[in-house]
Amino acid sequence: MDPQGLREDLRLFQTTLLQDGLKELLNENKLIDCVLKVGDRSIPCHRLILAACSPYFRELFFSTEGKEVDKKEFTLENLDASVMEAIVNYMYSAEIDINDNNVQDLLAVANRFQIPSVFTVSVNYLQKKLSKKNCLAIYRLGLMLNCARLAMAARDYIADRFETIAEDEDFLELAPPELFAIIGADALNVEKEEVVFETLMKWIRKDKEKRVKSLEEAFECVRFRLLPEKYFKEKVEKNDLIKTDPELLKKIKVIKEAFAGKLPERKKGQDDEEGEEGKLPGYLNDNRRYGMYAKDMVLMISDTAAVAYDGQENECFLAAMAEQIPRNHVSLTSKKNNLYVLGGLFVDEEDKENPLQCYFYQV
Repeated sequence: MDPQGLREDLRLFQTTLLQDGLKELLNENKLIDCVLKVGDRSIPCHRLILAACSPYFRELFFSTEGKEVDKKEFTLENLDASVMEAIVNYMYSAEIDINDNNVQDLLAVANRFQIPSVFTVSVNYLQKKLSKKNCLAIYRLGLMLNCARLAMAARDYIADRFETIAEDEDFLELAPPELFAIIGADALNVEKEEVVFETLMKWIRKDKEKRVKSLEEAFECVRFRLLPEKYFKEKVEKNDLIKTDPELLKKIKVIKEAFAGKLPERKKGQDDEEGEEGKLPGYLNDNRRYGMYAKDMVLMISDTAAVAYDGQENECFLAAMAEQIPRNHVSLTSKKNNLYVLGGLFVDEEDKENPLQCYFYQV
């Protein structure tokens, strides 16, 4: 037998034997040396198992001098008993039922008791289950637990559906740093920067007395140079909350100069290499958002080429050239910036057996 295969078999048999034996001891209430008190429920278990699976419990069972604590019952506050029972059962069996109703609680408990396997599986589950209803809650949970992967996945989901999710009342409950991480992102799927500014002002007005203090920091997240100049003069300069703030008026002046073509000198940060340009302040950022790259185009197709026409800019672009695009029975479909020409018949003179061919072409 293959030595590697033998080792794998031995490991599997021992793991199964150990898990079955531990569950049996627990079920028969044998060698129990620890009881977790959660609310009005008592959860019997073995210190060895808890300490082996969780650094939290390992520390709990020992004093600062490294001696074992002479105590059998341990009270755990602010915890759902059924969730803790599920976690303890997992330690013994490596089995846990994760579902929509318990996943957020499991994630929080796994984080609290430092059980990385349950934490990782719960994060994976939540990432796959992101929806318009839960994305804000998952985003805040990811930030609260300092789980960058979960917070970023939820943030990207929100950014991609920004205009829809920004209408949700829960969106207006976001704390300043939570909001700024979203509206400051390049990945924001908006066609116009006006949407970002108006969403920000709606959020400010929801709790004006407290949130107006965040307006100066919020300015760094809005890309004012992407606003039409007329909109900037009427909606930003004349805004009551902005025109009464001396610090914001200084920034308004700099933005107006930028519209006229005069940008401030770029300051080099400590990390900037010599010769590299420093960064402009966030409110002068003119990088387009993700959604601003989308354009409505009229596509004109002849038997030799496809031409795209931008009605707003009154410009034409050559989309593709082809030796032949049939005019009979053609249909068009588009997906993710690709255009597909489907159907149509043409004669392939080189194929003597099947001269009549169906046409398929991707632009």
